[in-house]
Amino acid sequence: MTGTAVPQLRILGDVTGKTSLASYRAALTSPGMLRPVLSSLLARLPVAMVGFSVLLYVQRVTGSFATAGLVGAGSLIGVAIGSVAQGRIIDRYGPTWPLLVATALFAAAITGLVLSVESGAPTVAMTAIAVLAGLSQPQVASSSRSLWTRVLPSGPSREAAYAYEAISMEVFFIIGPGFAGVMVALPWPGLGVVVSAVMMVLGSVAFALSPVVRAWGPAEHKARRRMLGALVSPGMRTLVIAAVGFGVVVGFVEVAVPAAATAVGQRTLGGLLLSLWSLSSVLFGVLYSIHPFPRSVPLRLPVLLGAFSLCVGALALPTSLAPESMLALGLSMILAGMLITPQSTTHSSVIEQVAPRGTVTEAFGWVVTAVTLGLSAGHSLSGQVVEAFGPPWSFVCALVVGLVLATVVFLRRRTMSPTAEVVELRTDAGLGGPPERGVDVGVDQLDDLSRSGLRA
Repeated sequence: MTGTAVPQLRILGDVTGKTSLASYRAALTSPGMLRPVLSSLLARLPVAMVGFSVLLYVQRVTGSFATAGLVGAGSLIGVAIGSVAQGRIIDRYGPTWPLLVATALFAAAITGLVLSVESGAPTVAMTAIAVLAGLSQPQVASSSRSLWTRVLPSGPSREAAYAYEAISMEVFFIIGPGFAGVMVALPWPGLGVVVSAVMMVLGSVAFALSPVVRAWGPAEHKARRRMLGALVSPGMRTLVIAAVGFGVVVGFVEVAVPAAATAVGQRTLGGLLLSLWSLSSVLFGVLYSIHPFPRSVPLRLPVLLGAFSLCVGALALPTSLAPESMLALGLSMILAGMLITPQSTTHSSVIEQVAPRGTVTEAFGWVVTAVTLGLSAGHSLSGQVVEAFGPPWSFVCALVVGLVLATVVFLRRRTMSPTAEVVELRTDAGLGGPPERGVDVGVDQLDDLSRSGLRA
């Protein structure tokens, strides 16, 4: 059938992300959202628990930190790849069947991993199964964030929903590793792996079968898919750089802080100090969502990443000037942790503005992948720096890397500006020519368009 392309402008206005407590109430009490909210809580709680449980379980059974590290790294690699792949599939076909299939595969992979550990399988085999478990880990977190774009209009309520997602994940990262640490001390060290996997399976199935989620069917607009997917947007590529920077800085801290505590004979305080900065992140995250700064969302990412890097770099002062004082380090951690949740919330706000049509879930998956890869790089680099020069220099390196990437994001900030997208429609005008492709037009080009006209 022939026709002509009739472009339509979809203008995405700038959002400041300002919310109120009433916005949280409006979001969480949206019609039909009670079951998805509760089931996603059950599915997302083990996110920070399952990987740590696997790490501790493998180390306890094999007695090797090297083997445990390889298996843990395999799981992270799988999550990094699977989050994007599942997101792309969910955007195209809806979340119900992809999540159910992923959940079944995840249950089988975790079962295989436990059996391989108990049977003393080679490290290569355990690592390969861990990769499969990571690949199939149900991406309820990305689906849940994307779901809010379907049930809430753009504005304070949706921003509050994004903040809720980020804050709840921080809570899970506080209590998840604690649960894992307790369960590994029980008579069977694999109990934490099984319990976390069961919680994830039950929560994922309940979320996937929720009426609101099931109503999210296959995409009506089957746009031509490109290899880069959501990354075809320059703004998405800028967001990924910011997410990598965030992950790298956090990765440096997660190695350097326990190392600093161990160096002064306070090994048990390492985990407590990391919990402190997660706690301050949760508390400040709520306040930040009510009064965000800067008001411009594109400017917010580089400013937050740069400020976060400076606060982390400041951790070098107590660890070098007063290394015995865990109190001074703890207070500095509280200050640095205040900027964690604001960055996670801003990632979601930017996705709303820059993700190409029909790629929102995949876009959230790219953020998960970027943060995961950043964490892995930060862990690796921080370990090398700590071994060679000591914990203070690890914080300095985090400062340098974070500021460099914040500068890159700042220079690319215009790619995250609100866009006006031309969406192609087809008519049966019978003019005999193939429809022209839709194009993305920047807001600063609207005056030119109004003068020259949109030509079909």
